[in-house]
Amino acid sequence: MNKILLFNPKSSDAKYRIPNSILNIAASVEGKYDWVIVDGNCEANALKKIETYLDSGEFKYLGFTVMPGPQLRQAITAAKTIKEKYPYTKMIWGGYFPSNHSESVLYSRYVDFIINGPGDNAFPLLIDALEKNEPFEFIKNLIYQNTDGRIFKTAKEDLIDQDTLPPLPYDKLNRFYPIPKFLGKTYLGEKTLAYHSSIGCPFTCSFCAVVPIYEARWKAKSAQNVYKDVKYIKDKWGADAIEFHDNNFFVSEKRAVEFAKLIEPEGMTWWGMARIDTMSKFKDESLAAIRKAGCKIIFFGAESGNNAILEQMDKGGTQTGEQIIQFAERLKKFDIVPEYSFVLGTPAPTPQLVQAQIDFEIDFIKQVKAVNPKTEIIIYTYSPVPTEGSELYKQVLASGFKFPQTLEDWISPAWENFDLRKNPLTPWLTPEMIDKIRNFETVLNGVYPTITDIRLNALKRAAIKAASTIRYKINVYQYPYEIKLLQKIWKYRQPEIQGF
Repeated sequence: MNKILLFNPKSSDAKYRIPNSILNIAASVEGKYDWVIVDGNCEANALKKIETYLDSGEFKYLGFTVMPGPQLRQAITAAKTIKEKYPYTKMIWGGYFPSNHSESVLYSRYVDFIINGPGDNAFPLLIDALEKNEPFEFIKNLIYQNTDGRIFKTAKEDLIDQDTLPPLPYDKLNRFYPIPKFLGKTYLGEKTLAYHSSIGCPFTCSFCAVVPIYEARWKAKSAQNVYKDVKYIKDKWGADAIEFHDNNFFVSEKRAVEFAKLIEPEGMTWWGMARIDTMSKFKDESLAAIRKAGCKIIFFGAESGNNAILEQMDKGGTQTGEQIIQFAERLKKFDIVPEYSFVLGTPAPTPQLVQAQIDFEIDFIKQVKAVNPKTEIIIYTYSPVPTEGSELYKQVLASGFKFPQTLEDWISPAWENFDLRKNPLTPWLTPEMIDKIRNFETVLNGVYPTITDIRLNALKRAAIKAASTIRYKINVYQYPYEIKLLQKIWKYRQPEIQGF
């Protein structure tokens, strides 16, 4: 029986994290097919490692998880080389990028199948069909090319009850890469565990890559099972902190509080993602319980202080600019650090209006900082997501914006940064607008250096703040070279979503 090679392409220069997505696929075939994992974050030469396995002739199936950004470059390079050298292999990609850009992926001719969403059932069923030379068009969550060259998408599968899934095979992963290697030092702790407790999100924000895949659906493991998994890794390998990489950990107040009460005696610190309009409804006693249990910082997609833009993003109606400020102030009494992300540079009818919107957001961010200086601010420039049918995406297409047509175009220097939301290549944003956003970000981070940069001591923080404060007060952001120089010398790390 043919074996399976699972590849987690390199996603970061500095961080090792348990490759949860690909480990989930390993769990789906455990006991039925033999598998190995290659983690690009742990390998000096991941392609050479893959070829070592393929040279044995025992491996026919390759499963890649591919997120936009750095992972894409290594995934494309490896997939192309593998198909040329080992043409008999079947290449299967999963993750946000191939699901959202299936045509450019499949027309490359070196990716055979895309898992469009969770692969817990789709991946093993596809391997079964290929092994037995049986039809696969009725397997849900697949995208592939028909014999006539057209792209075919099978039906979407209902989300699986997460408590029914097999446990992740941590012990077998430990044979390939020691688990302690994945427990990195962060702001949260010395040995930080990355963990997924749920999939999807029950909302339909038009700028979010999750929406086309999960279609406003969310399923979570029970608090008891999450606690069981976390405690296992704590007891066996010494984890002392948790990054919950769920798209939305705090959907359920009841589950969050139940987990908090279970984890509290363990003395761990933790972080997760939430929506402001959801969590602002949590009772004070719930927020107090969550903090008491070690939750130190929570990421929130604030996105904009402009209610009209929130509507444009399909986030209006339940979240407002006033609410964003009020909630940042409310969290002060619980000593929970709110980590707010803002998306600047959404399309507008005229350049003047785009610039006015950017200026508004800068002033709004300063208002947030005024009510709660501990609020971490993460600034992105808007990058379109193919959320078909949304008004925002219609505006994007009307502007003349187009995604790259080939995979090779995606890894050009400009487009490689696109999905990191740093260089959007959008027609309505001028270089001057992008410069203003980035220069303000530099000054802001000078006045308020991120608490998550554990390398930056108090003296360095004070020096950067002194160099930035006057600029911040008088709204002068152009050419902040003196701040950039200090940040470069001290290798300052910009605020980012914890663990990503």
